[in-house]
This record gives sequence, C-alpha cells and structure tokens, in this order.
Amino acid sequence: MSRYSASEIEAKWQAAWDKAGIFTATRKADKPKYYVLEMFPYPSGKLHMGHVRNYTMGDVIARYKLSTGHNVLHPMGFDAFGMPAENAAMAIGGHPKDWTYSNIDTMVEQMKPLGLSLDWSRMFATCDPEYYGQQQALFLDFLKAGLVYRKNAIVNWDPVDMTVLANEQVENGRGWRSGALVERRELTQWFFKISDYSEELLDALDTLENWPAKVRLMQENWIGKSRGLEFSFDRTDGGDPITVYTTRPDTLMGASFVGISPDHPISKALEADNPELGAFLAECRKGGTTEEAIETAEKLGYDTGIRVKHPLDPNWELPVWIANFILMDYGTGAIFACPAHDQRDLDFCRKYDLPVIDTFFDLDDPKPVETEAFVPPKEQKVKWINHFAGLDKATGQEAIDATIDFAEKQGWGTGVTKFRLRDWGLSRQRYWGCPIPVVHCDSCGVVPEKKENLPIQLPYDEAGKPIDFAVPGNPLDRHPTWRDCACPSCGAPAKRETDTMDTFVDSSWYFARFTAPRAATPTVAEDAEYWMNVDQYIGGIEHAILHLLYSRFFARAMHITGHLPKKAIEPFGALFTQGMVTHAIYQTTGDNGRPVYHYPDEVELRDGKGFLKDGAEVEIIPSAKMSKSKNNVVDPLHIISSFGADTARWFVLSDSPPERDVEWTAAGAEAAYKHLNRVWNLCDKISAMDPNAKGQGDEELLREMHKTIHDVTLGIESFGFNAAIAKLYAFTNTLAKSKAGSAAQKQAIMTLAQLMSPMTPHLSEDIWAHQDGEGLIATADWPVTDEAMLVEDTVTLPIQINGKRRGEINVAKDLDKGEVEKIALATEAVQKALNGGAPKKVIVVPGRIVNVVV
Repeated sequence: MSRYSASEIEAKWQAAWDKAGIFTATRKADKPKYYVLEMFPYPSGKLHMGHVRNYTMGDVIARYKLSTGHNVLHPMGFDAFGMPAENAAMAIGGHPKDWTYSNIDTMVEQMKPLGLSLDWSRMFATCDPEYYGQQQALFLDFLKAGLVYRKNAIVNWDPVDMTVLANEQVENGRGWRSGALVERRELTQWFFKISDYSEELLDALDTLENWPAKVRLMQENWIGKSRGLEFSFDRTDGGDPITVYTTRPDTLMGASFVGISPDHPISKALEADNPELGAFLAECRKGGTTEEAIETAEKLGYDTGIRVKHPLDPNWELPVWIANFILMDYGTGAIFACPAHDQRDLDFCRKYDLPVIDTFFDLDDPKPVETEAFVPPKEQKVKWINHFAGLDKATGQEAIDATIDFAEKQGWGTGVTKFRLRDWGLSRQRYWGCPIPVVHCDSCGVVPEKKENLPIQLPYDEAGKPIDFAVPGNPLDRHPTWRDCACPSCGAPAKRETDTMDTFVDSSWYFARFTAPRAATPTVAEDAEYWMNVDQYIGGIEHAILHLLYSRFFARAMHITGHLPKKAIEPFGALFTQGMVTHAIYQTTGDNGRPVYHYPDEVELRDGKGFLKDGAEVEIIPSAKMSKSKNNVVDPLHIISSFGADTARWFVLSDSPPERDVEWTAAGAEAAYKHLNRVWNLCDKISAMDPNAKGQGDEELLREMHKTIHDVTLGIESFGFNAAIAKLYAFTNTLAKSKAGSAAQKQAIMTLAQLMSPMTPHLSEDIWAHQDGEGLIATADWPVTDEAMLVEDTVTLPIQINGKRRGEINVAKDLDKGEVEKIALATEAVQKALNGGAPKKVIVVPGRIVNVVV
C-alpha cells in the first residue's frame, strides 16, 4: 500500500500547474469569463490562517469555475503604502520601501505552498511606481473633469505622527498608530467630490442583489440621506442672520439655545478680539472630528452674548452658544438645541443651566424630561404640546412633514434634502504614499504635472544619505532635491505638493488595474470591457463601508474619464464577507505589569491549562481574532510542513459556515489530516482491485454519487462550503462501506476526487493520476448530475420491535403495505423476536417505518 505524502505530492502538482500555465488569464472570445477577487492584503510580513481562509474561499470558486468551462481571472496583489512601513522605519531603522518589499517576498513565499490558482504574472504592489504612476494619471484626469479640488478643511491631526487621519483611523479619540490624542486642525487639503454622487450611490444599492443586506444597510446609513428644514434666526444686534439646518424642525417650540461650531465664521470673528474665547476655542480644537470623539468628549460651551429671535415669536429670544460638539462641515455649522428630545443637547443644558422645554410626551406615560431625553422612533405616535401646526397626536415623521410644509407656506423656511456623506479628503502628510502630481508655482498657482513626467517617484534617499524617518513630520517637506522643481507651465522655480494620497485611493481601483496590470495607461479598453465586472469579491466586513463606497465612486469617476465601461460603475457583481479565524490568546504579565503574549507553539496545554517551557502558567483568553499584536497567529507554513496545504484548506472550510468565525485548533487540523489519509487509502484500495471484479450495490453507489455531485455543486455555488464538505464526508463513508464492483468504485473515487479538487487540489490531482485520469483534474470538466439518478425508486424503512429499532429493509417506494409487512416479518431480527409465534400487531407507515408488536 502506498502512503499519502502531502509534502511530495503538493510540490509536484504545483510544478505541473505552473508548467501547463493553466491559471494564466488571457482574453478568450469563445469562453465565458469569470473574475474572482479576494481583497488584497497589507504586506505585514506574516500570513496567518485568516488569510488562508479568505484566499482558499476564492480559490474554491476560481477552480470550480475553471472546471465548468469559464475563462477565469484570479489575481493577487498587495496594498502596500501606509504608515506601518514608516513606523517600522522609525522603530527599527531602514527604509519603508525595503521593509515593504521584503515583507511582500515573505508573504508570497508563504502563499505559494497553498496551491492557490492565482495568475502570479499579474501581481503588483500599490507602491510599485508602475502602479502609482497610473494612479497619478487618474488623479490628473479627475482634476480635469472637476472630480477633485482643493480647499481649507478641519481635519483630524495626529500630533505625534504629524499627519491627517481619516475618521476610521481615530480610536477612542487617539491616533490608531501613535496613540496620541487627536486634535482638530485647519489645513488646505485635496478632496474627491464623492458627495456629488450621494443620491446615485444610495439608489444603486438596490441593484446590488448579490451583496449582503447588512453591508448595503451600512452603506445606506453612511451616505445618510435625510430631509429637514433650513431657516434663519435674526440677530437682535442687527448682525447677519444665523442659518441652521435641522432634521427635527417639529421640536422648534422646545428650542433652548442656538449653537454654532467653534469653526463657524461668527466664532472666528469673535475670537480675534477676545483672548478668553480664543483659549476656549483652542481647547475645543484639541478634540477629534469623529462622531465617537464628539459623543464621548466632555460637552464644552461658551456664551457669545449674541441673542437671536425665535422665528415663530419675535419676543422670544434665544442665546447663541459656541459648542464643541457642533461640526462646521455638516449642515450649516449651526443648530437650534431641543434638549428635551436630544441627549447631547440635554447634557449641555444641564451643565450650563439652560431651560429644558418638552414639546411632546409619551402617550402612555406622560412625564417631563429630567436626566434622559425622550427620543422615540419617528414612527411612534406621541402627544404634542402647543405645536404651531396644530398637531395633537401624531408620529414624529408626520410632525416633521407638517412642520416643513407649514414653514414653506409661511415663507420662513425651506425643506432641504441633505446627505451625511462628506467629500473624501485624500491628503496625507507622510512619505510612504502616492505623491499628488501637482506643483505650486508663485506665478501660475497650482499646476498639474505633465503626464509625460509621470510617475513622480518617491525619493529613496536624500543627497546620497538615508532619509531619517525618526525625525517628526513628512520627510518630503525637508527634501529640497525632490521638493524643488520647475513649473510645468512657465518653467520658473516651483515646489512639488508634498502631501501624498490616502491609501484608500490605492485600493479603490486596483480591481480595474488587474485587467491590464502592465499597461502604459490605467486600463486598456478591450481588457476592461472583457474582464469587468468582478463577478465575485471576497473580504472582511471591516471594509463594508469606506473601501467599498470609495471603490464605487472611483468606478464612476473612471467611467466619466474614459477608463472603464459604463457597465463597471458598480464594479463588484457579488460580494461575500467571510468570518474570522480565531485562536486563544496566551498571556502572562511582564515585570512592568503589562501583558506579554505568547505564540501557540510556545504553550503546552494540559488539562485545560496552558504552560510555558519553564513551567509558568499562562492565562488563556479563548476565541480571539488572530492578530500579530497578540501573537495568537498560527503560521500556515508550520501547518503545511506538518500536515500539508490541503489539510489547512480543508479545515478552514469545513468547520463553520464561511460567513461565521472559525476557531483554529490543533485537534481539528489533525482530524482533517486523518480524513484526507482515509480518502487516499480508499483510492489505493480501489487501485488494487481486479478491474473486472463484480460486486453488489453498483446502482446504489452511483445513485449516492450523483446525489453528492448535486449537493456539492449547490454548496459551492451558494458559498456553503462547509455543507458541501459534509456531503463529501458522507459519500466517503458510503464508498468505504460499498461492496460494489471495481468499475463503479473507480468511477466513484474519481468523482470524489473531482468534487474535492477545489478544496484539496493536490490530493485530488494525485488520486486522478493514480486512477489513470486524462490530463490534469484542474482542467477536467466538472461532473454532471444525472437527474434520473436523483429519483428515489426505493426507500429504507426502519423496523421497530416493541418500540426499539432492530433493523431496516429496502423496498420499492410504491410497494403495497401487505408486501412490506411480509418482507419485514421475514427478516432475521423479527423472526428471532417472534421465536416461532405470530405478532400481536404490525403497523406499516408507508415511506416511514414498520412497527412490530410481539
């Protein structure tokens, strides 16, 4: 008997696939195309089983589509710009470029043993000048088309990393890398005009039928369409009126004060002559601009002394306060506060002893607001108090609509639809990113670089000396040989833009670049027309909002500028968000009192406890997401060297539905390995059979085989990989017990290998070759279900004797009850129980069971 040796067969078949070039994608007019893509990784330098699960899912789909006659594009690249590389350069010395490319080499080295059906010839990293040069060309085209512009804006500023942070890069008010408290700062920034497409991006969500509903909802909420009222408060001092926008105009009779942003023009005008106010505003600007930072920060206010008139009662004056929770870039930068029905307003009013006026009560429990604002759902009916539109009992939405209608008829307000989505600020004050291709000239202003000068490459060193990344700030600002240049328009001395692009830009069009990764233009029309759209996109739920939303905008912008066909404005036809691979965290406490994390291979488990080699016990935190920072990652190469790539692939697919988390355990990997050995041994046993040997149950075996083909095919097409594998387990058991003839068993094992090949491609290739299959299993046609074989002619009926199951019989599905009874009574188990006597009763339930009472 031969032995299953994963290390031998996996290298052999990977070499065979490479030699045959079967995963190299080229345009073919005679085949339907299929483009499958996993979200590309950041080159952190270490692959873990979470990556393995993600890429294996895509690989299953790619291999299946290849065998069903599709021309498959399945590429891989690296999202390679960003602060981690600069942080590494600061921490350990060296250069971000060297760190990044070294990590890419390591990760490719880790990926290739997995046997992924990737077209490696298309691989690129976003830090390749060839890639970001074309990104710069896109920027110039967007600029020409009016899709990108420059303005002053309030941003999240990390005072340690000295860079702008996107909202999602601020965690608990601190920079996600440095941990420094984020500040608000006004800077001149570049922006993409994504807000112009708010309505279109929102409406198009309804067309994305093959996206998870939760992802569409998350995007809908982020875009945030709302209809409200815009109106103005007249100032008692005769100054310019203060315009506000509100989504709850129905609560206007509960107004307590008018609030303005610290960055409102009125605030800035007052600041000039008021040092006390200046100090207050400086304190406000230390906070971040994220919703989380605003909601959790202490509410701060400053009474400006300005008073305004209530639009419904000119004798009712309201104070104007500057409040730190009001943002200038939403609405008008000014609000009216109704503390009875907004918790943030209520907290502010209680702190500064401002009035709280109820405008409606709960129908069942009418009571004034004290410490908790009454904020019922808009569809809930409430009792209104002195509503100016004459409402008594009505829902919030009915009151909003009535108020807007009332204000428009009275001529003091206008109904306005607004969106929460703001324009996309792309400027970042860091080195390791795509340079923005513009030049600043004293005579010409902001001048786009000429396309023939692209790429504008990042400098590697400075005057022959390494760039010192330990010095705070952007190295490009202090790099005169790179920064100083000639104006592309007039030729006079000028300076390059030293801001680089947000890394979300890099990942917002990479899917399009894969269609022609070596082209001298961002895309090639024929290739984009053929390969787009991505038929199946796979990635983590953490990218459900910004990456996908930005990519949808970019696809539209690329269509407008002639780089993508119209069909590609929604670039991802189907989206699947996979669960995480988890593993216990093992930690001890260091001398400084901080936790020390230990890799799984450093810990021995005994009786539910974990111990280090020196005998120290570790604390076990179960089922946490695999993370390099917690050292609870399992190295795929270690698993591959121990069990083989197919075992790793089989386990991550089999143990849980793909949309849920799966916990990696050594016992689970060992069980998967044992099963693959069992399949190989079955193959070996069948190979040793006399090819002319007859047996019993050929039809039953082939009938189960066709059921399995049907069920596994359905499982793969519906992303039910674990369900498909369960069917493969069951069919393996059936084949192992079968007494069928050699021909039927050979057909069954070859079909089993084909059905397993998307999950365990190496083992399947070896079984196929062992059974003299033609060519490579990777290119063999997918087995087709014989529908006639799915029709059940017989049924298995259990036999119960005095209420206990004692056997079963196989009978024709439509057999007469009397005949079923005769067959049941003739069985050995019933004859033994009767002991020569007659049964007291026999009950036959057609198609279900036979009950014998003796």
